[in-house]
Amino acid sequence: MKIGIFAKTFAAIGAEPNLEAVRAAGYEAAQFNFACLGLAPMPDVLPPDVISEVARASAVTGIAIAAISGTYNMIHPDVRVRDAGVKRLELIIASARAMGTVLVTLCTGTRDPLDQWRAHPDNGSPEAWRDLTREMSRAAAIAERHGVDLGIEPELANVVSSAPLARKLIDEIGSPRLKIVLDPANLFETGSSASIIARATELLADRIAMAHAKDRRVDGSFCAAGSGVVDFPAFVRGLKNAGFDGPLITHGLSEAEAPAVARFLRGVVAEAGSA
Repeated sequence: MKIGIFAKTFAAIGAEPNLEAVRAAGYEAAQFNFACLGLAPMPDVLPPDVISEVARASAVTGIAIAAISGTYNMIHPDVRVRDAGVKRLELIIASARAMGTVLVTLCTGTRDPLDQWRAHPDNGSPEAWRDLTREMSRAAAIAERHGVDLGIEPELANVVSSAPLARKLIDEIGSPRLKIVLDPANLFETGSSASIIARATELLADRIAMAHAKDRRVDGSFCAAGSGVVDFPAFVRGLKNAGFDGPLITHGLSEAEAPAVARFLRGVVAEAGSA
């Protein structure tokens, strides 16, 4: 299980400086974002030199590209925004293998027109689900053409707010390219979480392509892994018992916190391996 981090955690701009910062902080892999190149996270154009820059930096630093972000609001209330998003997504999917990965990450979206990470009361409507399945079917067809996986993440503010809804989407879309990014801190806000996390791991075990590692404080706010209430040893043991051996990618932390979190996660993974 490789320990990785969101590349955009680091201020360094440029693929090689950024991935060198990832390596120096003690990580083996990165979830890459085009903002690390000084570009828009979902660029309109991906020139060949940009694609080769990422691949070259990965080779030079030894940092694996675990995934590339292709996130846009898949159920934005304006269909023109969704259409623009899927066009940009296709550029990223078509370039992913050349950059060294077969996983592009997505969010399942919200009806909030301004913030794709903010919940909206209409997210639970039949119309929102209809729009999501239509959009995800388009994305899955593109992914299938290019031999790339799509990683969606159950999270409270989006349409797919739980593991059961993620399972429902997988079953309805029916594409082998639809995978799961499992973040335990996105499955609950406050209160007891152990059973929710364990159930999610079990329910989605056959589709987990990547795990995330951020934490929550008692008050529900996010914090760096190891400084909140998530039981990471139990989470990693559950992943291993489910047969998962992919990347464990941390985020929701500062650049200054990154080295300590790398040491913490490496210890958790080592302990789970010896259990």
